Amino acid sequence: MQLPHTAVIGAGIVGVCSAIELLQRGHRVTIIEPAQVGAEQAASYGNGAWISPASIVPMSMPGLWKKIPRYLLDFNSPLTIRWRYLPQLAPWLWHFMWAGSSKAKVQACAQQLSALLHDSPQRHQALAKAAGVGDLIVQNGLIYAYPNRAAFESESLAWQLRTDNGVAWSELSPAELRRSAPALSPRYGFAVRVDQGAHCLNPRAYVAALHAYALRLGGVPLNAQATGFVFDGDTLCAVRTRTLSGEHRVACTHAVIAAGIASKALALQAGDAVCLESERGYHVELPHAAIDLPTPVMPSDGKMANTLTQHGLRAAGQVELASAAAPPNWARADGLLKHLQATYSALNTQGLKRWMGHRPSTPNGLPLIQASSRCKQIVFAFGHGHVGLASAPATAQRVGDLLAHASSDAGAVNPSGVLR
Repeated sequence: MQLPHTAVIGAGIVGVCSAIELLQRGHRVTIIEPAQVGAEQAASYGNGAWISPASIVPMSMPGLWKKIPRYLLDFNSPLTIRWRYLPQLAPWLWHFMWAGSSKAKVQACAQQLSALLHDSPQRHQALAKAAGVGDLIVQNGLIYAYPNRAAFESESLAWQLRTDNGVAWSELSPAELRRSAPALSPRYGFAVRVDQGAHCLNPRAYVAALHAYALRLGGVPLNAQATGFVFDGDTLCAVRTRTLSGEHRVACTHAVIAAGIASKALALQAGDAVCLESERGYHVELPHAAIDLPTPVMPSDGKMANTLTQHGLRAAGQVELASAAAPPNWARADGLLKHLQATYSALNTQGLKRWMGHRPSTPNGLPLIQASSRCKQIVFAFGHGHVGLASAPATAQRVGDLLAHASSDAGAVNPSGVLR
């Protein structure tokens, strides 16, 4: 019997995890990626490095719609919208506000995210060990820091969603907070810790190591850009690609679209218009910060992950909504740096590195993990927004289930995210 041959489009964290899963299930796999694996073009390169079961709270929450006018004017808030792109973003924003319009909607979303994230640290520890880089995943908890208890209680719905979905967290005493984050400004007088949380010391090296592991399992790399598909009726025959030498076809029986923000155009080629926009994320990294931060911290007033990686102190997070083609607004990165300087005293900023990338995001915060409406042989695995790194292994398992049961929707997530 001929083995299924699957073309995995995209070699970010979701793509390489999907390739590993399918290789372990007996597929032949070709991994199609136009750029260097793990490099700066991928959202998984620039994330906050958190692997958190607590990341189940959707960005759109009840009452958020009232703040949209302020977000259009305040370029220093954790969420900003470039007003000139508002007409283009309007359909996504409408669905975004609707997704958070009731407590019931966000409860349903949190429950589905929890199914992807509840055991994410354990999945990554096993995966990293198998790839020979077990030391890149560290599980010593994650801290959410607040100026005071009142600031924490203002986010009571978010923490109730976590509690309802089995996320264990505990309040830290001032002494415990100082031990876990000695460099943290004393203005943060209240904090909670998610003990099960983990982080990655080097997301770029991790993705590259997983890609290398996939190749050791028999995966075949292809440096090319996927541009579309070849069908015989509604049966997939090949993926169209483009290289410097011209147009080519990769014959295959199945395909997985895991190409980040570029997935929107490919999904349309596969028959589905998807509601997907770029949440433009920024990070700054200080290679010589020289602070003591054994446990990663998220300050509530900055809404950004503060994590010590192998390359230094990284601050990543916040959201800018604009066209994917719009030039970077480096004032956003400057704002991250200013927040770091206010959060940790006497930072050394020499060698500062700035980055901007595209989180592929759906309005309700749920990734699209489902088969194309035209062809069950093509599976979507994109739109992970803020949880791509953490949810990648569970996403890969669902991709495998969908391809194993091509006549059903076993493992599908977020079918309402496809606008048919």
